[in-house]
Amino acid sequence: MFVIVFGVSGAGKTTIGELLARELGWHFYEADDFHSPGNIAKMHSGVPLTDKDRWPWLENLRELIKRSLSANENAVLACSALKRKYRECLHVSEDVKLVFLRGDYALIEQQQSQRHGHFMNPALLRSQFADLEEPQADEGVLTIELGRTPQELVEQIKSKLQLINTK
Repeated sequence: MFVIVFGVSGAGKTTIGELLARELGWHFYEADDFHSPGNIAKMHSGVPLTDKDRWPWLENLRELIKRSLSANENAVLACSALKRKYRECLHVSEDVKLVFLRGDYALIEQQQSQRHGHFMNPALLRSQFADLEEPQADEGVLTIELGRTPQELVEQIKSKLQLINTK
């Protein structure tokens, strides 16, 4: 199985994704690690990425997912996947489960202010919310409401997706 934890910058994708993967004994991937140096430079300087910027990155992530599934490797990916077409690109099979971390602007802005050392310019949060297409019912996405501890959120994800520890 391959679980994609998605949402806007600062929603806690990496924190939740790493904790989920660690508890399950699964691999963890950070989608930011697959961005080109040009994309990282744009985001660091406060310039929002365009669809043209994102497609090569999404294709790389799609290939990662396909390779992992082919190798029977269970994994968690932290990825923004803000638009439906991005999620459709990454949803390569029914073995891919999507988990949306939903929170309002004020909550995520507050969470974002507490993180350090990330290349994403906090000024881009408005553009992230502008680009966000919240998942529709027909996408089969698990939506998790933020505002609880990471451990509580991970427990909810594990329960709803019926995930078991493979350590």
